[in-house]
Amino acid sequence: MFKGQSAVKKLTTYSLICVCLIVADYQFGQMQRMRAWLSLAVTPVQWLVDVPQHSWTWLGERLQVRDELIAENKKLRAQTLLAERQVQKLAALTVENFRLRDLLNSSERLDEKVTVSELIGVNTDPFSHQVIINNGFNMGAFVGQPVLDATGVMGQIVSTSAFTSRVLLITDADHAIPVEVNRNGLRSVAYGLGQYEYLELQDLSDTADIEVGDILVSSGLGLRFPKGYPVAKVIEVRHLAGQDFAKVIAKPTAQLKRSRHLLLIETPQRQSSVEKESH
Repeated sequence: MFKGQSAVKKLTTYSLICVCLIVADYQFGQMQRMRAWLSLAVTPVQWLVDVPQHSWTWLGERLQVRDELIAENKKLRAQTLLAERQVQKLAALTVENFRLRDLLNSSERLDEKVTVSELIGVNTDPFSHQVIINNGFNMGAFVGQPVLDATGVMGQIVSTSAFTSRVLLITDADHAIPVEVNRNGLRSVAYGLGQYEYLELQDLSDTADIEVGDILVSSGLGLRFPKGYPVAKVIEVRHLAGQDFAKVIAKPTAQLKRSRHLLLIETPQRQSSVEKESH
């Protein structure tokens, strides 16, 4: 239409057309209807033009949400691990509380003076059943002092230092403890076999009145272990043909491989010697 005309003429012509359309839109109501139809026709074009921007915005939001979910998942996983650790610690503390309560109940039944101690080390030598506790001679521990847990006799102290002591367990091959059958008072000696689960009575005659299930308690002979503390439970009585002595195997009542809190007994002999020294 304006082919061959100069740029100034084209600008002037377009400007006049725009002014006429503006005046017509202002003066005539039919122009609004025409504008609505033109807007409807242009809408798909506007939507298509907006698709890339809308898609980019949607993708950015999804990526942001994904990053937030990943971060939140990591945070929740860490919180879960912390909660599980606290639950495990709580379970351990609950069990320890029960053990301490049993230990306290045990100490209340004792006539002798007792001291609570804690196991802090185990001898790594498989042929020597010894443990280390956190009581030394500065806290009154002494060589020969009996050691118990909540269920029975553990052993005796064989060496002390200022802050720790070494305890020889009753199952050590070098340990022996005088015992008696709680049912009938039959006396014997329980020897360690070097195994945490077994003790052996070696000097009972084949006709001795002892049965599986009998409880062995300390007899008090030898003046080392006070009388009446549980030591072991008989689990096997074997009568060998032609032998003068029966083979009797017992299982210690103390939890030798599990107990952590122990009781140190102040024997009457030790109390008397301390009183004499103080005077």
